[in-house]
Amino acid sequence: IFSHLLSFGGIKSAFPKKNAQGAGTIRKRSDGRWEARFTVGFNPTTGKQVQKSIYGKTQKEVRERLTEVTMEVDTGTYAEPSKMTLEQWMGIWLDEYMFDKKWSAVKHYKAQVKINILPALGCYPLSQLDPHLIQTFYNSLLRGKGRTKPLSPKSIRNIHGILSKCLSTAVKLEYIRRNPAESVTLPRVDRKEIKPLNDGQVSKMVAQAGNDGFGTLFKVVVFTGLRLGEALGLTWDCVDFQKNRLTINKQLQKGRWRMSVLRLLR
Repeated sequence: IFSHLLSFGGIKSAFPKKNAQGAGTIRKRSDGRWEARFTVGFNPTTGKQVQKSIYGKTQKEVRERLTEVTMEVDTGTYAEPSKMTLEQWMGIWLDEYMFDKKWSAVKHYKAQVKINILPALGCYPLSQLDPHLIQTFYNSLLRGKGRTKPLSPKSIRNIHGILSKCLSTAVKLEYIRRNPAESVTLPRVDRKEIKPLNDGQVSKMVAQAGNDGFGTLFKVVVFTGLRLGEALGLTWDCVDFQKNRLTINKQLQKGRWRMSVLRLLR
């Protein structure tokens, strides 16, 4: 009798029409995106389902994310996605999580965030950032869409490094479940062939350098391959005349105090 009723749907009305907690459905929206809706629980006052949505470009992407989320709901580890926008989170990240970085690196990060990242992605909540959105952003930088000129692949990789680090920290703090920047395809960087100076060119340059302080510094750079900051950071304790040895243990960098003094002198 029971199987007979099941075959005709005769006992369906005897049970509440509610999905089990964590159960989900997938549909294609009119805008072309795929949406998965899942239940995170029931409202204790009304008894109605509390449902959330996941969006993606493909059905496969949404299905995979739905599987992860429903498993979290079933095991009690589900956490509500953060409603912070990328602009809000990047402000916190730059202010609170940069103490292990050099001042020059932080300055570079802030410039790239302000000029390139926030105008395009800053308004999006962290939970709505997905690989396709970030991929489209990188593609627009490479093509120069909306810009005076395209950015080089190396510049885009630098921007990607900043965005990915920022989102990785958000993952560690459980603001988002995964880092969407990890699934993008980055443009290939064609390395230019390095053409060092030959002996004749070096001899001509040294002859023109002179014997004053600047000429000496120029010769040190040419024959040691030091970076400019390393060369300018040399002090007398770095020089061992007995062993003809230079010890590179510091470098000169522009700091906050230096920039403040320059502003006052202008």
